[in-house]
Parts: sequence; C-alpha cells; structure tokens
Amino acid sequence: MVDTRLDGRVAVVTGAGRGIGRATALKLAELGATVVVNDLGAALDGQGADEAPAAIVAREIEAAGGKAVANFDSVSEFESAGRIIQMAIDTFGRIDILVNNAGIVASAPIWEVSPELFARVVGVHLFGTFNCTRHACVHMKEQGWGRIVNLVSRAGLVGAPGSVGYGSGKGGIFGFTNVVARDLAPFGINVNAVNPAATLTRMVEGSPGAAAVAQPPDDVAVLIAFLCTDAATVTGQTFLAQHGAVGWFPSFETQKTLVKDGTFTVEELAAGIGRFEVPPLPVLYAPPPEE
Repeated sequence: MVDTRLDGRVAVVTGAGRGIGRATALKLAELGATVVVNDLGAALDGQGADEAPAAIVAREIEAAGGKAVANFDSVSEFESAGRIIQMAIDTFGRIDILVNNAGIVASAPIWEVSPELFARVVGVHLFGTFNCTRHACVHMKEQGWGRIVNLVSRAGLVGAPGSVGYGSGKGGIFGFTNVVARDLAPFGINVNAVNPAATLTRMVEGSPGAAAVAQPPDDVAVLIAFLCTDAATVTGQTFLAQHGAVGWFPSFETQKTLVKDGTFTVEELAAGIGRFEVPPLPVLYAPPPEE
C-alpha cells in the first residue's frame, strides 16, 4: 500500500490564510504534517496587511489536534521570505514541504497597467516562488528529501484578457517549475505545479463567468497534498485540478512543421503557415474533455 501520510513532515504553505492555501494547510495537517501557515493578510491587490487570516487557520489546525504556527511575512522580498522558512527550522527543526500559493491580482488591460503594478503582481507570484524555494531547497538538499508544489494558472499557460501581471507571473512559475525540478531531482526533491480551474476564492468571486463554474478549494488542496507525499514520485509536471477531474499537461511539442532544403522566404511562410489550421484562442474555463 502506498504511504500517503505526512507524519513527521514539516510544511510551509504561503498565502494560507484563505482559499486554496487555507484548504491546503488544513489537508496537510489532516495527513499528519506540522504546518507553518504563512499569510501577509494583504488585500487582493497586494496592499495592506492583516495577521488575522493566518492566525485563524493555525488555530483551526490546533483545535483539530494538529500542530501549526502562523507567519505574517511577505514572500515578495528575499529576506522576508527567508524568515518564513527559518520559522519552520527554528520552531519545528526542519522543512520538508513547500507549497508556493501566495498571490495577488489586479485586472486591467495592458494599456492601463503601470510598471509599478506589474512589478507588484509579478513580484508576489514569480519572485515569491523563487524566494521561498531558494531558501527552502538548501535545507531539503541536506535532508535528501523534499516536496515543492507551485500554483500556476491557465491565465499564464493559455492566457486571459486583462491579466498581464497575473498571467506573466503564473507563466513564469511554469517555466521555473520545469527548470528547478531538474536542478533538484538528484537530491530527492520533487517539484511540480498545479493549475486549478476556477476555484471559489477572492480572485474568482469578482469574475462572474468563472465563479459560475468554480469548484471548492478542497478539490485543489487534495491534489496538492498528494504531490507532497511519498506516493507522488513524479517531478517537473503540471497537473490540472478541476472539480471531478484531475488532468496532466504534457510537455510542449511541435505539432506541425514546414520543411525545406534551405532558408524560407516570407512568401513561403505566408503560404505554408496559413495551412496549419491553428485553432482559435481557447475559452479559459471550458469543461474538461471526457476520457
């Protein structure tokens, strides 16, 4: 029988005060892990701070018989992210699991996005994922075991209008996962990504089209939790969590190719690529195909 328990493991979950992060922290604790519940408590656009969300989740875990501690540091600054990981080391003696979930969003078309806004959104998603991973992986290497799960989005993998900062950050995390999985595989550390379909979180509640088909956060948390166990031997992969379905995204591959002996002319490309029958831009929240 595969071992799906996490007894003795210490996990850090960022952005764990609400939504998917909260559900993940609770699920990991249910499986036996000790959890550092990190959440700055910022507004959806990254402004402000509030210690209550992380503290409440930590108390929920303890009330259910688990072990947890709340942390209120920001993932977007390298030193601050280091304090998150160090809290796990100082309080519980190790760090085995890292779930990079923290994120913010500010929806606007590209012509309305300021450099400051773009940097703030990408900073939490992409830099936050790097910062926490960079600090945690040093300890995981020494232990010879680790599980890192990064949250991505089809806003980055496929694209969604009005989300240039969010999509760029999430798309960057996809590339980050592909590379870091290869860096850390020799040390027994698995690095995977989870792409949730529309989920009932603060981000989705403001989007009526997505909210209408949204799944509960627990549907995502159970997949994340599985990827944190010994039973999950895969690394460098991206999975879809959509209510009632779990999918796997294959690596990018060339679907169609023009071939000639020599260099193409512009006219040849215009004629050849025009026959590729490239599909239209996909609908972001379409239902999954049946097997």
